[in-house]
Amino acid sequence: MILYNVTVSIDKSVHLAWLDWMRNAHIPDVMATGCFKECRISRVHGEEEGGMTFAISYIAPTQEDFDEYQEKHATSLQNDHSAKFNGKFAAFRTMLTVIEEFKP
Repeated sequence: MILYNVTVSIDKSVHLAWLDWMRNAHIPDVMATGCFKECRISRVHGEEEGGMTFAISYIAPTQEDFDEYQEKHATSLQNDHSAKFNGKFAAFRTMLTVIEEFKP
C-alpha cells in the first residue's frame, strides 16, 4: 500500500475557496483516476504567519496504481491546481510505502 501525501500551505485570503475547490473538484478528479482507494484532508497546526497548511493523503493499493497516477494523470491535475491558485500556495509531495498497519 502506498501513502501519497501532498502538503499545501495556502494563503489565508484564498484558503476557503481552495478548500471548496479541493473538496468539490480536485479530489474528486484525482479519485476518478481509479488509482487511489481513499483520501483524507488534514489541517497541519503550527503553520507560518499568513498561510494555512493542509495535508492531503491519498492511499493507493499498489505501487503500480501509484505509478499509473504519476505517469498518466499527475501532471495535468497538478497544472490545474497551479493555474487556479498561482502565487498563493507552496506544496511538497511525499510518497511512502506502508510497511505495517496497527488497528485496535
